[in-house]
Amino acid sequence: MIIKNQVKCNHCGDIIESKHRHDFVTCKCGRVSVDGGHAYLRRCFKEDNDYTEMSVCDSVCDEEED
Repeated sequence: MIIKNQVKCNHCGDIIESKHRHDFVTCKCGRVSVDGGHAYLRRCFKEDNDYTEMSVCDSVCDEEED
């Protein structure tokens, strides 16, 4: 279960959080976005090292529920 769906942009320093399903949030420099709220983890970015993962889960977040 996803408790907090958030990342930190490694370019502008914004910490952005998606709080509900389809809550697509982008940092101020536009390089990183998050989506999914507590339903799923979606990341949009230009390069792999653009963000630092800061999500909090009560189990493994990488597992997709059926």
